[in-house]
Amino acid sequence: MITASAETIALRALAFIAADERALDSFLAVSGCSIDDLKSSAADGAFLGGVLDFLLQDDEMILDFCRSAGIEPTDLTRARHALPGSPGFDF
Repeated sequence: MITASAETIALRALAFIAADERALDSFLAVSGCSIDDLKSSAADGAFLGGVLDFLLQDDEMILDFCRSAGIEPTDLTRARHALPGSPGFDF
């Protein structure tokens, strides 16, 4: 998967998380980010990788996001591997 496609999926995942108050509160607590940080970091590939890491920790959230985004769970994993910070990321 190309980086641009992975970033698009991660941005959609960020919007999905932000739309769910419980998920957003959890993401903010785990990441230490503020709402302002979300806005300023949305273009950072490493941050977007972290968004996918958060999402990938919860099977139910994975399935809900993939259904809403019209993608397969394997696409989510492939997107994560295309972003910085992944064990499969090549510099």
